[in-house]
Amino acid sequence: MDFVSIITQKRDGKPLTKGQISWMIDKYTKGSIPDYQMSAFLMAVYFNGMTKEEVMLLTRAMINSGKTVDLSGLGTPLVDKHSTGGVGDKISLILAPLVAGAGVSVPMMSGRGLGHTGGTLDKLEAIPGLRTNLTIDKFRDEIKKIGFAMTGQTGQLVPADKKMYALRDVTATVPSIPLICASIISKKKAEGAKGLVLDVKMGSGAFLKSDDKTRKLAEALVRLGDMSGMHTIALLTEMNEPLGFTVGNWLETKESILALKGQGPDDVMEVTTALGGLMLVLGKKAKSIEQGKEQILKVLESGKGFELFREMVIIQGGDVSFVDDPESYALPKYARVITAGRKGFISAEDALKIGIAAGHLGAGRIKVTDRIDPGAGIVLHKKIGDQVEEGGKLATLYTSNKILLNEAEAILADAWKIEDKIIEKKSKVIDLIDIEGKISL
Repeated sequence: MDFVSIITQKRDGKPLTKGQISWMIDKYTKGSIPDYQMSAFLMAVYFNGMTKEEVMLLTRAMINSGKTVDLSGLGTPLVDKHSTGGVGDKISLILAPLVAGAGVSVPMMSGRGLGHTGGTLDKLEAIPGLRTNLTIDKFRDEIKKIGFAMTGQTGQLVPADKKMYALRDVTATVPSIPLICASIISKKKAEGAKGLVLDVKMGSGAFLKSDDKTRKLAEALVRLGDMSGMHTIALLTEMNEPLGFTVGNWLETKESILALKGQGPDDVMEVTTALGGLMLVLGKKAKSIEQGKEQILKVLESGKGFELFREMVIIQGGDVSFVDDPESYALPKYARVITAGRKGFISAEDALKIGIAAGHLGAGRIKVTDRIDPGAGIVLHKKIGDQVEEGGKLATLYTSNKILLNEAEAILADAWKIEDKIIEKKSKVIDLIDIEGKISL
């Protein structure tokens, strides 16, 4: 085989064979295919797509490019969760220990933030000393001990995806449904999950801006997950405003710790309990979402979720004093308050602009290699539907670099819309997609 003919075939919209896809992934992982040629292939896929069979073959080839984690000996259900990315989305930090506390093991391999979306690993690493580069053995041992572990993708697991994702990021081919699906499902399958709940975001702060494309992505992910041997369900959730009141790594980690102590914002807990209820259904610990939600709330009220999170921090080398006393964490030196120009009710709070502004303050990265300021970010004082007075606080910005405040404030100039009429607060949970048709909201 030669790769030029494979690129030509995909450029002309023709499907590839199993042999071609396996050969391509094997050679690229080993370095025999240069990045410039793989870039051409990725762009061809971006424009012409792939058939369902091609995506399945690509997913299997990516899984086979490295090792897989065998968690079958744990004797507990294994269900993971994946979010397509949002602003203020700290759900994983709260969800994993609560689900583990209810008897379902969570093998959670997470990613870093990029662009306007945050990353679970960056939030965890805001806790001084905490390591997210667990070996496969340590990952397995931690799950066995406390029911969950939170780590990054190792070089041994799906190395083809790691190389291809880095290339997609710099070639504008990230928003390709076939490539997104193969990337997500290959990692979840390789980590040992038997069931998967997807949190697929819709709205201004979502990864894909079109609701139609977002729904198609959710359906494609569910179908591919099921074909890969994981019962997969997608929950469509709204991302027109940030989740909770914080955007930024330590700020979100702190809000998560408080949530595990029973002080979580309503929208955060609505999404957390819905996802947790679904995970317990897939893990056969609950017969319905409502029953699963009740169990999640019992774990929360008992304090077990907080204790498991605390134990995870200790195991992974983090300074647990900041978990016990989040107020002891020193915030960045510079702060600025954004105020309302008029009285009324908040009718819009642009998640995309808030996420971009937080990134400019140092909470995010434009390139994977950019450094993160763990304390930088934004604290929101109002949400959609809340009333505000003229001159009232809308948000407080935090950064270690004073120069960045003006830039972030300019981005936020029209992030809030205020109206005279009362705005109804809406549910964050929009819909559920289960191809097997066994589960409904």
